Amino acid sequence: MNRSRVLPDSRRRRLALAVAALLLAPGCTGFRPWRDRTKEARFAERYGPTANQRIESLQGDAAKAKQEGGGAQVRFTRDLMRQVLEEHDPRVRMEILRTAAGFDTPAAVAICKGALQDPDDRVRSTACEVWGERGGAEAVQLLAQRYRSDDDLDVRLRAVRMLGKLEDKEAIPVLAMALEDPDPAVQYRAVAALKQVSGRDLGNDVNAWRAWAADPDADRGDWSVAETLRKLF
Repeated sequence: MNRSRVLPDSRRRRLALAVAALLLAPGCTGFRPWRDRTKEARFAERYGPTANQRIESLQGDAAKAKQEGGGAQVRFTRDLMRQVLEEHDPRVRMEILRTAAGFDTPAAVAICKGALQDPDDRVRSTACEVWGERGGAEAVQLLAQRYRSDDDLDVRLRAVRMLGKLEDKEAIPVLAMALEDPDPAVQYRAVAALKQVSGRDLGNDVNAWRAWAADPDADRGDWSVAETLRKLF
């Protein structure tokens, strides 16, 4: 007698749905053994390339432009400007920004500046990182403005952090302002940034750093003693 058991239609449907859910879960998106590039190409032709396809194409074009150099880089970054203005997906705009940061052309700099005004906080946060890497007096000004004007806490925290990374004393006034921020997280980040900028360690006492920021050139022997003790213990 055949003892094999046939699943009822309802159970088979549930099983199929469960398998589909697992395969479509975030951790499984890269596992697609049945990937049909011909169908993907037809889909892209009809509806336009997906975000992942646009990112992949962007990376390939960037590598080619870097190899060719000169005029190719100018043309490529000008095209990036067009793309970033037309792009609706924040993930792709972030990739355009990161790509532009690797080039030293007027268009690339314009993209990096414009990203600080992007409507998506993730893009603005990435732009803060980019300017923290680029450095220079302009970076201090741009990051200071982003801290003062942004309405997203994470972006403001990233701006303060990058100001510390610059290790530029021109950042002291805006970091002193951050010490007065009502959010303790911003105050803590400002203290950490001032440690980097000043090369000193006055501990985590916000009031001590407020006094230092008010007159960075003052010679206070008690601070020197306190710093020495912290290094010992």
